[in-house]
Amino acid sequence: MPLHPSFSMPVPTGFCVALLSVLILMTSASCAAAATAKDGIRVVSHAQGDTRISGTPQRVVTLFQGANDTAVALGVTPVGVVDAWAEGKNYDYLDAPLAGVPHVGLETQPSLEAIALLEPDLIIASTRRHEKIYPLLSQIAPTVSLATVFDIRRTLEVMGQALNREDRAQELWNAWQQRLAAFRQQASRQLGDRWPMSATVLNFRADHARLYLDGSYAGSVLHDLGFTRPPAHPERQWVLKLTTKESIPIIDADVVFYFMASEPAVRDNFEAWTRHPLWQNLNVVREQRVYPVDRVDWSLAGGILGANRMLDQLFHHFQLDQGS
Repeated sequence: MPLHPSFSMPVPTGFCVALLSVLILMTSASCAAAATAKDGIRVVSHAQGDTRISGTPQRVVTLFQGANDTAVALGVTPVGVVDAWAEGKNYDYLDAPLAGVPHVGLETQPSLEAIALLEPDLIIASTRRHEKIYPLLSQIAPTVSLATVFDIRRTLEVMGQALNREDRAQELWNAWQQRLAAFRQQASRQLGDRWPMSATVLNFRADHARLYLDGSYAGSVLHDLGFTRPPAHPERQWVLKLTTKESIPIIDADVVFYFMASEPAVRDNFEAWTRHPLWQNLNVVREQRVYPVDRVDWSLAGGILGANRMLDQLFHHFQLDQGS
């Protein structure tokens, strides 16, 4: 499934038993958080309000992939995480740091009872996924909510504040900015008049293809790197669904990055699109500037570690020196 489908989780029906468990555990969880407070109380502003947090949280539950990623980057091992969209329970690059961490269900439908049983002192949620259950999550533990699931800067900022690790968050962001600057400088030096380049991010599905635009996770990273939007692409959107092969010309750009799942139906659709005469006539195809990229790093990760892995691939594709 995609990193950010348009999905809002409904409040479950027949929820009385689980809610009772939540309320029973709520008091003990709150007391545990207060007992470990060492640095006073601070207020963290987020997408669904302001949350008071005591000290440095020790038992954190993360409810979307970018939060799983960012917690690890900040040096925190959550006590509960949600299932990955691909590669098993966790993405491969998070297997080691999240080994043995309990799972609390799907990102789009976490188990409130499972969360409560972990007695967290902080929950990291997303308005995009969890807006309707935010009041219930807040009864279990202090909860902060990110507006979306793929804004690496805001996720890092809010989680740094909530986890009392603002210095580490700033270090990660500074290092990221330095890597972006290094890429821009080297790309400009190597490509000369061809830089900046326009870029298309293309995702093949079983029955259509999708363009990920400037407002998407991958699109925002490319924008920050200095890539430009092809003129035919709409502004201020994150995705454009292409349902017919007659729309292939809109794909054209100086460079195309594409990814897809491994299912046979997806592979068949990819073959059908890339054999089509309109595809073969694209300038980017004729110039051999179409690159496969990793689906997790470019679409599903959503955190600072995944973004750095995406940048690793770009350094490789353009044969740039990461040490410069």
